[in-house]
Amino acid sequence: MSAVLDNHGHGGDHAHDDHGHHGPTGWRRWVYATNHKDIGTLYLLFAFTMLMVGGVLALLIRAELFQPGLQLVNPELFNQLTTMHGLIMVFGAIMPAFVGFANWMIPLQIGASDMAFARMNNFSFWLMIPAAAMLVGSFFMPGGAPAAGWTLYAPLTLQMGPSMDAGIFAMHILGASSIMGSINIIVTILNMRAPGMTLMKMPMFAWTWLITAYLLIAVMPVLAGAITMTLTDRHFGTSFFNPAGGGDPVMYQHIFWFFGHPEVYIMILPAFGIVSQIVPAFARKKLFGYASMVYATSSIAILSFIVWAHHMFTTGMPVTGQLFFMYATMLISVPTAVKIFNWIATMWRGSMTFETPMLFAVGFIFVFTMGGFTGLILAMAPIDIQLQDTYYVVAHFHYVLVAGSLFSMFAGVYYWLPKWTGHMYSETRGQIHFWGSLITFNITFFPMHFLGLAGMPRRYADYPMQFADFNAIASVGAFGFGLMQVYFFLAVVLPAMMGKGAAAPAKPWDGAEGLEWEVPSPAPFHTFETPPKLDATATRVIG
Repeated sequence: MSAVLDNHGHGGDHAHDDHGHHGPTGWRRWVYATNHKDIGTLYLLFAFTMLMVGGVLALLIRAELFQPGLQLVNPELFNQLTTMHGLIMVFGAIMPAFVGFANWMIPLQIGASDMAFARMNNFSFWLMIPAAAMLVGSFFMPGGAPAAGWTLYAPLTLQMGPSMDAGIFAMHILGASSIMGSINIIVTILNMRAPGMTLMKMPMFAWTWLITAYLLIAVMPVLAGAITMTLTDRHFGTSFFNPAGGGDPVMYQHIFWFFGHPEVYIMILPAFGIVSQIVPAFARKKLFGYASMVYATSSIAILSFIVWAHHMFTTGMPVTGQLFFMYATMLISVPTAVKIFNWIATMWRGSMTFETPMLFAVGFIFVFTMGGFTGLILAMAPIDIQLQDTYYVVAHFHYVLVAGSLFSMFAGVYYWLPKWTGHMYSETRGQIHFWGSLITFNITFFPMHFLGLAGMPRRYADYPMQFADFNAIASVGAFGFGLMQVYFFLAVVLPAMMGKGAAAPAKPWDGAEGLEWEVPSPAPFHTFETPPKLDATATRVIG
């Protein structure tokens, strides 16, 4: 994506006129990539590929549920599809995409020449390819893919075929990749900011990723421990989770959710960062309450470690425990509400325009807030006991993860695509993608709230007649939503990557602030080789 332009002397930014003479070209440029922009591009393309793979699995699930009775797949394959859809979307699509954004944008935003550890950056990306191949390839192993749900609960995981071991190995490799990426991001942000850019002058996206990286380093080893114990239970005679040997399957849930709940925030904090960049740009105002945004993000990260067992209200937890986790979960909604209030306050009386990045950002705020409210409802232990493992939960977390993480990523792509490719996307096509996605998303997932309230359990391949109408609506919406994402790639991303569309100026959005808008579009292969001199706000380059 990052073509090379002659540099116009912005901020001591001495790019070579033509990088082709100074480094590998062709396939070697990508395989041996150490440039943060190339690695960011690789991450984003990998994540989109995995989004498509996970999306195909989701559409198979929805095709099966289009009407009652068994249509296309047997229940065993259905459970494999739900398990692999979850694993691929979380570990193959959403997390790598945010790491791609971090690679591309953080050095540009803080005035760094590149990421701190360029070769480790390359390694952390290429680890994902064999891991993803192993994960997807588990469908073709004896007995098929893991079918224990994406949470990999014991004792089911102890009874799976050899694909379970492949899945565990793939998760270990993906975890190692995440930890390396996080170390890189932390060191880059703490040690490589341009002189004059204090922590409290950093763009919000850099802040949210700094906090996310600490979360990743804290919780990925916890997941590694849980799946390693599963592995030793399967093959080495231990009984961590096997009741026959004195183990406890509920212990697995505690360990998993101690990872799993901070993981939810790992997937949403960078989204908050992207939206916090876009809303001020299109409201043409400073972000309202910058410091409170930083503190709110930090509070969410800290509180995320003490709410894990709200996923476990039905496991026979004592009432005292239920009360603690219920109140702690309600508490974590406060800093999230602070963020939403700040975004709305930023928009209040701003000179707003609604180009596609802003549409996706506002769509994100609206639909994510709905997902947050259903989360608060599920935080109430007595209600959650009724709704546990129903489609209400499926609706809730898709509102948070699809309308949350995914919509914010679309917003980020539209916002930074001119900087990445040097070409403007088609605004009309962007608007079609937004409205198509928003409408089909709600057609897909809104009826699931009613299915859950009526008692339809999740991960079932069949259901009685009374659930038929809402399931049919959801399936139609799902296919529409999938088609919109194919349209996004073919009609928006591909033309920009191929150099079609108007040439983008260095600063295509007149309200945008930050160092990334000080370099030409497309961003030169090497930027900020000498640290830029910043003005007092640390958003402009002097000279």
